[in-house]
Amino acid sequence: TELKFYYGITNKVMVSPLNFGEKDPIALFASKLREEYNKENYVLAKKLDAKTRIFAPVVVRGEEDKGVRLWQFGKIVYEELLSLAVDEEIGDYTDISGGRDITVETVGPEATGTPYNKSSVRVRLKTSPLSEDAGLVEKWCNEQPNPKEGLFKRYSFDEMKSALEKWLSPEDDSEDDTPTPVA
Repeated sequence: TELKFYYGITNKVMVSPLNFGEKDPIALFASKLREEYNKENYVLAKKLDAKTRIFAPVVVRGEEDKGVRLWQFGKIVYEELLSLAVDEEIGDYTDISGGRDITVETVGPEATGTPYNKSSVRVRLKTSPLSEDAGLVEKWCNEQPNPKEGLFKRYSFDEMKSALEKWLSPEDDSEDDTPTPVA
């Protein structure tokens, strides 16, 4: 599942209402800025663009007792996974009976030089079933968490509009608007 988020407009991450088929005041404002073709507006609109995060259901080896969990990652890891998916030598690594495990390696801000972690993925060469227990596999397939349901606070149109107005006029607000990165 792909979801759009805003980082840095408030000190909290805001999920875009567009994910739920609703009007998004920040996206509307950015769109208006783009209608006026000048560099300053384009730069500001680019800063206001929602960032895409992808959520995939996973079972972590060694932690199967915790069931299906959501793995959240960004565009770079998503592109890596897509390129692996079209590699004929790898095949369908998501197949529950003959797929492959994925190893995720993450380094922290001390290694990246940014406030964020950086992850890379490797597909294991050996194929393996999700589990030997067919009942457990069926349960995992039927009981997957939905990232659109209850994981993120949904802000109203007016709350988001107000946050945008404060972000655009920081001198009117003494609140700390430091972004909170999500790993």
